Amino acid sequence: MNDDFDEPTAPHENLGPELTDDEEALLMEMPALTDDVGQTRRTFVGRTVAGSLGLFALNLLDLEKALAGLKPSPDVVFAADPVAENLVKVVLKVNGATKTLEIDSRVVLLDALRERLKLTGSKKGCDQGQCGACTVLVDGRRVLSCLTLAASVDGKEVTTIEGLAKVGHLHPMQAAFIKYDAFQCGYCTPGQICSAVGLLGEARRGEVSHVTEDVTVRTTRLTDDQIRERMSGNICRCGAYPGIVAAIQEVHSGKRTEHTWRFVEEQQLARVRREDANEAV
Repeated sequence: MNDDFDEPTAPHENLGPELTDDEEALLMEMPALTDDVGQTRRTFVGRTVAGSLGLFALNLLDLEKALAGLKPSPDVVFAADPVAENLVKVVLKVNGATKTLEIDSRVVLLDALRERLKLTGSKKGCDQGQCGACTVLVDGRRVLSCLTLAASVDGKEVTTIEGLAKVGHLHPMQAAFIKYDAFQCGYCTPGQICSAVGLLGEARRGEVSHVTEDVTVRTTRLTDDQIRERMSGNICRCGAYPGIVAAIQEVHSGKRTEHTWRFVEEQQLARVRREDANEAV
């Protein structure tokens, strides 16, 4: 057995060249690694945190003072953003309540509703007017709020999904959507319901659609195909379209909609294929 392993080697012994006089002097001046070092570290960290919190509090007070100087005029509900340009004053009657806004002239109705009035029922989906999730009613007519400038509806009445229910009672369209399970994730549902309500208004006024066979005949009755065409601008990624059509048809006709399910026929498939081929050409 090698005697070298019988006794422990002294610390730092034979681990490298001998220290110079300057290095030994430097080591002598360094503090010992005792609890005092740990206490010093804790003191340093504590003072650093306290100083940071004090600086944060000062910055917060400065911010509050700056915001206090931005008080809106008495007749303005929501003041404009300090960095806004081209300010305009817009007066809207939203869900029965008059709201006055000072906004940038480029602000769209959807952002005014969601960001300024905190009416977040209307959803921002594609932000390009293609999905219909942002649909609201302006003077009873459905519009895509993501493509509508808020300044363009000054003085008009805006109805969002939050304003359809009255005194704790659901709108008939809302109740029908629940009855027919016309939604799954629910993201598109506010726009679907507002669009459906606007659709019924169009039918009552006798307005025709693209699938109306004879536009000279004025009728207020809608077929399922007409409902599908009129609702084609509202996309449901969950695929709840059968329930949506059934709900709208019941509110429209006042009769319970019967669910009828059947496989597609070969003639229908052939027609669809021909239409797709013509579109491709």
